[in-house]
Amino acid sequence: MSVVVIGLSHRSVPIDLLERMTVGEPRLTKALGDLSAREFVSEAVVLSTCHRVEVYVVAERFHGAAQDVRNFLSELAHVAPEEFSDHLYTYTDETAAAHLFSVAAGLDSLVVGESQILGQVRDAWDRARLEGAAGPRLSALFRHALEVGKRARTETAIGRGITSLAHAAVAMAGERLGPSGPLSGALGPSGPLSGVLRPLADRRVIVLGAGEMGEGMVSALTGVGDLVVVNRTWEKAAALAERAGGRSVPLAELPSVLAEADLLLSSAGAPGVVLEEADLALHERRPDRPLLVIDLGMPRNVDPAVGDLPGVTLLDLADLRAFVDAGLDKRRQEVVRVRGLVADELSRYTADLAAREVVPTVTALRHQAEAVRVGEIERHRGRLAGLDARQAEAVESLTRAMMAKLLHEPTVRLKDAAGTPKGERLSGALRDLFDL
Repeated sequence: MSVVVIGLSHRSVPIDLLERMTVGEPRLTKALGDLSAREFVSEAVVLSTCHRVEVYVVAERFHGAAQDVRNFLSELAHVAPEEFSDHLYTYTDETAAAHLFSVAAGLDSLVVGESQILGQVRDAWDRARLEGAAGPRLSALFRHALEVGKRARTETAIGRGITSLAHAAVAMAGERLGPSGPLSGALGPSGPLSGVLRPLADRRVIVLGAGEMGEGMVSALTGVGDLVVVNRTWEKAAALAERAGGRSVPLAELPSVLAEADLLLSSAGAPGVVLEEADLALHERRPDRPLLVIDLGMPRNVDPAVGDLPGVTLLDLADLRAFVDAGLDKRRQEVVRVRGLVADELSRYTADLAAREVVPTVTALRHQAEAVRVGEIERHRGRLAGLDARQAEAVESLTRAMMAKLLHEPTVRLKDAAGTPKGERLSGALRDLFDL
């Protein structure tokens, strides 16, 4: 059996297709149940975030499982396989582990080193275990991936500076709305947020969405002049706005507050468009006050036609990726360090996995030997009846020691060769010779 990951990400597929493939929270239980029921899949974890959809499975047969996953994605998203198959990436076993370790360490994120992804990896694994989809093989992989992610953030500086989509979006807004372009030394994904907030200090900023991403943006915006939080659940928006010193309005009032806004940051967890082109009709009557809209929703919250309105600039995850890439040079040294850490952890993981794979053979051999030892003692129990307790214990110790010495060398050789073709041959030979 192999561990296989098949996925799509912001690096491999256009955003409009990625958003159609997203596996949202309401569909996750059904998705995991569906995957687990497929013929060639024995374990499954689905990692779906705002810029990736990845399916990790333990495959009974590689090609069969790969087809199972493609069919699953097609049926779940109602998208024909030919529309996305060319964009899929597929990794197996060691390369699958290396990919997940890189994801958990923040190397594969749109914002390198972002903090959210580690929690998302943990949540995906927890949900798969809760639904009975993740078994021992994937659990070992995801447990190790979480260790890698933690090490990357404690032993390197990959997690310092602006390392979340929320903070990067605020930084990009600050650059776009700055009075004279970027602030020297203050902007870009590795600069401090205090500099980012200067061009936003006298702006009216609206945050649409009060989930994890919305909370991150509000946190980054604390201290701006006029902050408005809008959410489908007004009570949640009110609580978030109060913590940041802002105010909240019901979702129905979004068009009216947009008429006087300078910036809209959107990350609503809605399954589709929340802000239609018609909702911004008022904006056409205020040409002297342009509006910047940054949509981080997945699926997108803002109708793409909004970007065609006079005075409106609409940016999305693709624009954010370009902004983040421009500031990556300052962090390349940390990226190199984290890649080295990932490589070290991958070696440890593969060694541990190889050792675990020979354990059943070694255990079966030792159990069989012990059964033979005990059986022979029982068979000769009559001849041993005259022994006192000390002598009987001596017989037990002697036979145990003999078995241990006989099995020591085969056990050591098998463990040393674990994970290699020689190890597979030795393991197979032991199983055949001893009928294990």
